[in-house]
Amino acid sequence: MTKRRFFICIILLLMSACNTTTTPTAIPPTPTLTPLNVTFELGGQVFSFNKPDLMKTAGMTWVKRQVVYAPAQGANTVAPMIQDAHNKGFKILLNVVSDPTTMGTDAAAYNTAFAAYLGALAALNPDAIQVWNEPNIDRQWPAGKISGDAYTQMLKAAYPAIKAANSNVMVLSAAPAPTGFFNGTCTANGCDDNVFIQQMASAGAEPFLDCVGIHYNEGILSPDATSGDLRGNPNHYTRYYASMVDLYARTFPTKPLCFDELGYLTAEGYDPLPPGFDWASNVTIQNQADWLARAASLSKQGKRVRLMIVWNVDSTVYAADPQAGYAIVRRDGSCPACTKLGAAMTTG
Repeated sequence: MTKRRFFICIILLLMSACNTTTTPTAIPPTPTLTPLNVTFELGGQVFSFNKPDLMKTAGMTWVKRQVVYAPAQGANTVAPMIQDAHNKGFKILLNVVSDPTTMGTDAAAYNTAFAAYLGALAALNPDAIQVWNEPNIDRQWPAGKISGDAYTQMLKAAYPAIKAANSNVMVLSAAPAPTGFFNGTCTANGCDDNVFIQQMASAGAEPFLDCVGIHYNEGILSPDATSGDLRGNPNHYTRYYASMVDLYARTFPTKPLCFDELGYLTAEGYDPLPPGFDWASNVTIQNQADWLARAASLSKQGKRVRLMIVWNVDSTVYAADPQAGYAIVRRDGSCPACTKLGAAMTTG
């Protein structure tokens, strides 16, 4: 996750609090989802990747790294990153993105070139590739061209290219930025994620992904909570772990979910949170540890979440974008969440 993109994402999450929703007077029964019985695994997104032992204590077997695609750069430059993960005993998820200004005006040609690059990456034997990141906002996709259908065209090019190069690579769809900023619609500058993923489903995305990418970074309550958020618009689905899982699972009922970012922000041990992040002012390190462990337990028990990547393991950046506030390795080097997560992975 880039610094600028992460800040914009959080602002979108916060502004969703200003939106209102209308509850129908009668809600029909919700159909029961067919169990998928997937095997759950845990991992973490890293920056320096110098805490592998703590990650193993947490029960993590995956590491997530971000790769920035540049048309003139070959895939072989990523080989050391993949080998490093395997040498340390981890599977690796590559989240592959690029600057949207490089996409040009010919989407089909860009998708073909990008897919070829992903195929070359797959040949290097990573364990999973995620095709792009948050394509529902204009910091990640060209303004005026944002839609679930447009992204699905990229996915339809990428999936067969990856599988042809290495059928063992798991393909994740891009996780949209979870937001209600666009009032339940799409505009030139972005789409609410519920609208975006429904557009993806309608465009036929489901056969072209192995796991559905999903983000959850704005929680201030236990993942058991389904109400009680004290911010504006407390019933918005992005506020709660359970409603996010339900939304994405019902949109793609035959596919497992992969949280490629799930984290809880706390300022404990640092200065007060900067403007735009003070919604997490009351979250403690103990909360972070307990809630991450509970999210892992719920994901494991639910048999629908295939992978949960903790956002994040080891960031030390705490400024306008307080990434270190999400880090489970805290400023003093301790990791209370590691012990809690390890216990959750052992007992479920």
